[in-house]
Amino acid sequence: MYIRSRGVPRVYYALMHAFRCIVYIPGVDITLFVPSRWPSYSQNGERAAVDAHAFCCANIGTRNIDKCRYLGCQLAAGLQIPQKRMARIYDNIDTKFTEGLQGIISNVGVKRVDFCVGYFNLRGWNLVVDQVDTLPGDYVYENDDREFRKCRLLIGMHRPEEELIRQLYSEKVLPDANLVSQCKLEIARDFKRQLQLGLPTKQDEFTLRRLSAQLKDGKVCVKLYLREPLHAKLYLAHRPDDNFNKIQAIMGSSNLTYSGLTKQGELNAEFGDSDSAEKLSRWFDDRWEDKFCLDITSELADIIDNSWAGAEDIPPYYIYLKTAYHLSEEARSGIKEFTIPAEFKKDLFDFQETAVKIAARHLNNEKRGGAMIGDVVGLGKTITACAIAKMYENTFGSNTLIICPANLQDMWAKYRRDYDLKADIVSMSKPIDVDNARYYKLIVVDESHNLRNSQGVRYRNIRDLIQKQDCKVLLLTATPYNKHFQDLSSQLRLFVDDDMDLGIRPEAYIRQLGGERKFAEKHEDFIRSVKAFERSECPEDWQELMKLFLVRRTRTFIKDNYAKTDPKNKRKYLEFRDGTKSYFPDRIPKAIKFKTQTGDQYSRLYSSEMIEMMESLKLPRYGLIQYIDENKAGAASSMEKELIENLSRAGSRMMGFCKSTFFKRIDSSGFAFLLTLFRHILRNTVFIYALDNKLRLPIGDENTFPEDYLEDTDINDIFRHDDDNEERASGDSLMKFPNEMGFYIQKAECYYNSLVGKNNVQWIDTKYFKRTLKQQLQKDCETLVKMIDLCGAWDPTADQKLNELETLLNSTHKNEKVIVFTQYSDTANYVYHQLKNRGVRNLNKATGDTQNPTTIVEHFSPVSNKADVSSEDELRVLIATDVLSEGQNLQDSHVIVNYDLPWAIIRLIQRAGRVDRIGQEAQTIFCYSFFPADKVEEIIRLRSRLNDRINENAGIVGSDEVFFEGNEQNLRDMYNEKSGSLDDDDEDAEVDLGSQAYQIWKNATDANPDLKRIIPELPNIAYSTKKASSSEEDGVITYARTYNDFDVLSWYNSKGEMVSQSQRRILQALACSPKEPRLEPQDNHLELVEKAVKGIKNENVNAGGALGSRFSTKRRIYELLNNYYEQPDDIFNQNKKPAVKFAINQIYNYPLLENASVILRKMLRTNTREDIVDTVIELFQNGNLCRVDEDRTKHKDPTVICSMGLKMTNEK
Repeated sequence: MYIRSRGVPRVYYALMHAFRCIVYIPGVDITLFVPSRWPSYSQNGERAAVDAHAFCCANIGTRNIDKCRYLGCQLAAGLQIPQKRMARIYDNIDTKFTEGLQGIISNVGVKRVDFCVGYFNLRGWNLVVDQVDTLPGDYVYENDDREFRKCRLLIGMHRPEEELIRQLYSEKVLPDANLVSQCKLEIARDFKRQLQLGLPTKQDEFTLRRLSAQLKDGKVCVKLYLREPLHAKLYLAHRPDDNFNKIQAIMGSSNLTYSGLTKQGELNAEFGDSDSAEKLSRWFDDRWEDKFCLDITSELADIIDNSWAGAEDIPPYYIYLKTAYHLSEEARSGIKEFTIPAEFKKDLFDFQETAVKIAARHLNNEKRGGAMIGDVVGLGKTITACAIAKMYENTFGSNTLIICPANLQDMWAKYRRDYDLKADIVSMSKPIDVDNARYYKLIVVDESHNLRNSQGVRYRNIRDLIQKQDCKVLLLTATPYNKHFQDLSSQLRLFVDDDMDLGIRPEAYIRQLGGERKFAEKHEDFIRSVKAFERSECPEDWQELMKLFLVRRTRTFIKDNYAKTDPKNKRKYLEFRDGTKSYFPDRIPKAIKFKTQTGDQYSRLYSSEMIEMMESLKLPRYGLIQYIDENKAGAASSMEKELIENLSRAGSRMMGFCKSTFFKRIDSSGFAFLLTLFRHILRNTVFIYALDNKLRLPIGDENTFPEDYLEDTDINDIFRHDDDNEERASGDSLMKFPNEMGFYIQKAECYYNSLVGKNNVQWIDTKYFKRTLKQQLQKDCETLVKMIDLCGAWDPTADQKLNELETLLNSTHKNEKVIVFTQYSDTANYVYHQLKNRGVRNLNKATGDTQNPTTIVEHFSPVSNKADVSSEDELRVLIATDVLSEGQNLQDSHVIVNYDLPWAIIRLIQRAGRVDRIGQEAQTIFCYSFFPADKVEEIIRLRSRLNDRINENAGIVGSDEVFFEGNEQNLRDMYNEKSGSLDDDDEDAEVDLGSQAYQIWKNATDANPDLKRIIPELPNIAYSTKKASSSEEDGVITYARTYNDFDVLSWYNSKGEMVSQSQRRILQALACSPKEPRLEPQDNHLELVEKAVKGIKNENVNAGGALGSRFSTKRRIYELLNNYYEQPDDIFNQNKKPAVKFAINQIYNYPLLENASVILRKMLRTNTREDIVDTVIELFQNGNLCRVDEDRTKHKDPTVICSMGLKMTNEK
């Protein structure tokens, strides 16, 4: 035995002639040799072995002879020693392979190493990077050339396409240089993808940079073996100065990957005899020197240097643009893919062309079926839709169907004529014969927000048509949703089925619940369906959903991104193709403050006594369900029971609407308020008449919102009768309303009889109601009469608001066009007739009752509508309700008057948009609003009080009625005429994320075209750090993409706490200029990235086995089937059981299809178990039972796109 060690007693050197086989002890600088021909055992030999073991154990801290690595110790243990040393086993279970590999590399005398593996993971290099760095290197002959090497790595299973390899291995003597280049490029892409998987760590970054240095310094050389797939795993350590054993070898199953070296079970053996090692070395050399081996050393170094782990600093601006680049992927694709029809190129602005192409991209996606253009008022949605229709017409040779409100049919007809569209135009309120309709490739639904009620007859008619046609659908609306996100989903459901796989999920809501399993336990919905999104109230979920369908921009957005600046006056403008400029005017809020005096008619309207009486009203006609006698209702027919159930659903909402209408009408006009009181008394007495005479009660539109509901119309359409309201409104003397109950009782019988035979009236027997209904109706009537008495007769001549309006029209804007907006048609009629009585000329009105508002609009605004109107017929003053809020051009005027005191600031902004449209020539738009002089704070207090009262009684008046939709500061700003208070800056938050991201990208690349090349080449996982604007921002923003292409942006602060996941807020936080300096990253930057990605992964757990609550359809069906299956076999069930078993397994693991859920839910109430089992089997066998989600088998790890650190500095 020969032991070589510093500090080892000389007595052990005497053993060097007796032993020759190498043994290595980790952590101890010892080499032990055992002779190849083992001598006969002697007492001295055994003694030497024991001494050797004692030395070994003293150094490695063990007394276990069986595990001692000295063969002499094995001898001392009485073991039979073979002629050659037994192989050492590394299986990653008892002994880690890393230990053996690191050992042979760092053993004494080792100068270089050779590795041959099937697969090589760049990040796995960290387990040997230190050992390779310490190798001194040596010369080796390769194809007769003398090369200096430290580590040679031969890879056998990373291969390009087989066809490329076959071309490479043609009969040529030398490989073609182009083919070699292609092979290298393909393999480089493979290694590049490898670096983009998994989570980045500081250790990975450090290791990859060291590997790059080793490759560039020549310490590591890497080749691909391509002659055939090579799955060998061989590790050789060369010790040229060792005279006994020059090569140590390990061969087995471990690849040079992190898992192969440390984790998964493997089988690797260390060989110590020189004969075997030399043969393995020659085998390696033969393959290394194969003429078709590709040297990819420099390519790997470039891959690392150009990856997220590269040493080159990445500016924060690049990370900002990389985020915008990926978020705008859909928009950019549309811009490249589609061409604008020739006839529209002269008429469309750039921003409109962009909308056409992006919307066409959405429409062209086979998985979606539709798109929505939601640009704010005045940006040209109509012409944009016409361009898309022409695009479809040119491509498919098919017709387009345009469905629009009745008052817009003439407008659409003009566009059809101007652009020669093959289109049919139908009114939204007119039923369509679905079965006999002609085929349309595209259906355009204008003002689609009118179809928010998915239960309405009109909605179902249009949806049936779309489903039967199987066509594309384009929705147009300036108000995609009113108060609820469900407004959006109702519109999308016109072409999106309940079970359609949208490819994305409501991630924020799922995260809120605690993951996918929690969602499955709570809901039966398919997780990637529109129904799943309807569960969410998280804005970021709806933003992500609408990225698939919506194009929405605001005027501010267009002004900032598409407009030019006139150098003369610094004003923003858009330029038509002929050079004509369309300027963006300034919106100037103006307050008209009319005087009031104590005791006058306005003071009486706003008096505390009037408000208290309004609040005391119970409005029993809108809450009939509260007066149902449950005992008697139990005996009602099925039809009557359905009527009663409808009362329950609609009543509370209608009560809330009616209650708020009282207050809004006070602000509108005294006349409109008194008319409302009059109508309520009259309608109450109709009910009293029916109850007294035991007649059926009329139930109609007053218990549900009409489908074509406009807020300026009377919701109680069933009571419409000639009540001489036009005549009342036109009188210029005192307007008196009856205050004697006798008058109303006398009228009631006539009104009741007028309802008989009406199609929109349903009837219910009075026997189902309690006596308290009549009592409460009478009590309300008494209160309403007192309110009429308190107000007294209305005197138009003393109407201070009306007098101020007359002054405005005849003096302030004497020769200018003025449009006066009011919320109610009653007020519009009153103002129109009173101004007419006072001599205002060229005057007209447009309300919900107007037959053809387009004709009136053309006479008021002929230039913008290209209408031929004589000067005598041209209108100067137009009184209108919000019936003109849709699709009309009114920009010949630049003066707007809001006759009603605004209850929602958004309404005023929208009204301003009617005249603030493309083509407006005025520099300023005046927006007037009326206020009682010096009483704005009193009005604010009154509104706050009313709002609180309504919210307190939400259960009674309807919780979904938003009563006061503006904040107090809005009113003060308008009262004080603050500049900018009516701009749409606040709406900028509503720009769709795709358009916003695309514009960021476009603006950047227009300024620096080189960015089009630089940003796409930035590797995934790239990161940078910029200065945070506040301590609250300090942290890291991570942008990751899930396996199903859902974009997730997460913002964690430096403590690891969530800051935000709002994509819009995060995009704003990322924003920076090209000059933004890069800061050193935070120490835990990559740890926070890992936290963000793990948070996403934890939400994507397999939700199989979640049956929902004990009341869910899924659980009840599952339990029913289980009980059925466990019953003893009989002649009836034994043939069904195999199918039942399969159905049970499917229901347990997957969500029910929506149609199956509906069918089975109904059957659980009425059908027998046998019927249900038979139905389940039929649904299962036809593939209509569950949504079998094959996506679960996919790789679900998110991909890190990039990350940005936000870091506080001490700089001021």
